[in-house]
Amino acid sequence: MSSTHYIKANPFDRALNNLVGWLARRGVSLLGTAELSVRGRKSGEWRRLPVNPLPYEGGPYLVSARGHSEWVRNMRAAGGGRLQVGRRMQEFTAVELTDEDKPAVLRTYLKKWGWEVGRFFGDVNADSTDEELLAAAPRHPVFRITVNK
Repeated sequence: MSSTHYIKANPFDRALNNLVGWLARRGVSLLGTAELSVRGRKSGEWRRLPVNPLPYEGGPYLVSARGHSEWVRNMRAAGGGRLQVGRRMQEFTAVELTDEDKPAVLRTYLKKWGWEVGRFFGDVNADSTDEELLAAAPRHPVFRITVNK
């Protein structure tokens, strides 16, 4: 899991992420989006961004379509974070999946969110073979989250 694959957000993506995060904080979830907050591994300050939590067997899951981003590195260090939609905030712990455990989750994620994030997966999509998804797995960290009671 030492891959450095990361697709940086362009100005349009950053503006859109800011809007979607702002909406989530105010209780508007676009097709299931939420705002993720995770503590910075260096600063200790909360870092926020919109995410698409994936309900799936044993989940929910968080998938990093862009790759090994800052939120991924922060999640690895913090071991959890919180999801927010409006006033509803859920703290959670996170466990990163091994590459071998990712194909079914990636397929389900691409079925649900491929229209939005497919461009970050190259030639891989929901109809790709398990072998193709396994080959893409090192570029896309996946976390199973457990909401704290």
